Amino acid sequence: MERLFDLDFQLLHDAVITAVAVFVLFLFLSYMLFKPTRELLRKRQERIQTDLDTAKEDKDEALKLKSEYEAKMADARKDADAVLAEARQKAVKNEDAIISQAKEEAAGIIRQAHNEAELEKRKAADEVKTQIIDVASLMAGKVVAAGIDTNIQDSLIEETLKEVGESTWQS
Repeated sequence: MERLFDLDFQLLHDAVITAVAVFVLFLFLSYMLFKPTRELLRKRQERIQTDLDTAKEDKDEALKLKSEYEAKMADARKDADAVLAEARQKAVKNEDAIISQAKEEAAGIIRQAHNEAELEKRKAADEVKTQIIDVASLMAGKVVAAGIDTNIQDSLIEETLKEVGESTWQS
């Protein structure tokens, strides 16, 4: 009986040699093609991972810089508010100082005006006294010259008052 496949030694030998040749070819091609391709893919994967790590570090650094910037801006706002508050306080103090100085000057002017008015009153009183003395001495001179008659004395007083003027005695 004849078989479909003749399993003779030659066929087995050729099959083993073909299998060994395929295995050697596979190893050779694996070494020559697959290994560089795998190495290329591994390097690419490492580069992508490095890029991802670098991007993550850059993002973290950017967030850190952003938070530092925001903190510095908040500090700058606080400093600006403090400077403005200090300037307002100085302005209020200056305003109070200017007002108190103006009040002191006004009080000084009022005191000076009172003093001047008092001096003017004294001066006017002195002038009135001087005029009264002049009138009295004038009257005394006329009374002595005319004698001590009451009718004559009353007429002399009336005459003297007319000479000096009524407006002098009313003020």
